[in-house]
Amino acid sequence: MAASASASASAAATLPTTLLLRRLLLLSPRRHPTTPAPRRFRSCCCSSSSSSPAAAPAHPHPPAGGRRLRGELRSRAMSSSTNSTVLAESVATGSSGDVELLPFVNDKHGGVIVEMTAPMDPQLFSASLKASLSKWREQGIRGVWIKLSISLANLIQYAVEEGFWYHHAEETYLMLAYWLPATTHTLPVNATHRVGVGAFVMNDKREVLAVQEKSGVLRGLGVWKFPTGVVEPGEDINLGAVREVKEETGIDTEFVEVLAFRQSHKAFFDKSDLFFVCILRPLSFDITKQDSEIEAAQWMPVEEFAAQPFVQKHELVRYILEVGLAKVDKDYAGFSPILIKSAFTDKKSFFYMNRRDLDKASESSSTQKKTEKPLFMEKL
Repeated sequence: MAASASASASAAATLPTTLLLRRLLLLSPRRHPTTPAPRRFRSCCCSSSSSSPAAAPAHPHPPAGGRRLRGELRSRAMSSSTNSTVLAESVATGSSGDVELLPFVNDKHGGVIVEMTAPMDPQLFSASLKASLSKWREQGIRGVWIKLSISLANLIQYAVEEGFWYHHAEETYLMLAYWLPATTHTLPVNATHRVGVGAFVMNDKREVLAVQEKSGVLRGLGVWKFPTGVVEPGEDINLGAVREVKEETGIDTEFVEVLAFRQSHKAFFDKSDLFFVCILRPLSFDITKQDSEIEAAQWMPVEEFAAQPFVQKHELVRYILEVGLAKVDKDYAGFSPILIKSAFTDKKSFFYMNRRDLDKASESSSTQKKTEKPLFMEKL
């Protein structure tokens, strides 16, 4: 062993200094010269813009209502942008000029979208993100979106330390956002509403389809109500209403119209709620209730349904009953879905409108002279 060490030392002495240094570097632990040493995981509310333990958090708790003020986001972005610019320049000008930018696509509003799906070393991600932000800032990019797969949750910390904030999350990913200019950001907020439907279904015997729920505020109270539910992502309102009735009662129906809708706030995890009252025509009559959610289901005489103390007390249910009967017995017109095309994409969507009154108005206007004052103007 001693002889071997002596031989190595003798050989090293004869090597040129530059070659010796290279061999020593190869034997030392490999670490990117500009990549910071591995850090202990910290809370996402900590800032990397200061090394002082007493530095203010980069992500203060949002104000009441759970939404950050734009001014706070701007201040945080400005503070962290200075840090990322300096670090990114050191990466770009150092001996590690081979740091690649994160893959991205341009959006339609002067921003970029980064979608991360493949595993990536956190330190490499941090260095690439710093370099990317510096480059995008030079190019005048404004908004930056990073979509992280749930399997890449270990990268969240490094994005947050650069000033990114949570925009929204779904089952399989988290979307983070960042605003590069030193101005108040104009990025759109996350989706603000949940969409629900309620179904008014009446047969020829003037019986309405009613259910009792196994869960929720009405559980065990013996209250009969209309079938209701939440529209699924990507589902149209008319199809959602038909599906909910089928799931809860086994009744097949045909969608007729949207009779009315209600908007409420702070309904579900601080989200607002749009509830559409729909009238459907029954196509079958044998009930098969949903065991998991429905305690009981029946065709119920409308007078008996209306006489419930709950209906008398609950204005929403009372109005649903009122507009439903107005549609059946009177001349009430709701909104029917019209399939329309977009001028910008190949997608089609439903436009809900009072087609009956529109047709009447069109017929009336065709017989009216062009020189006459429009009917709606006569009321002004």
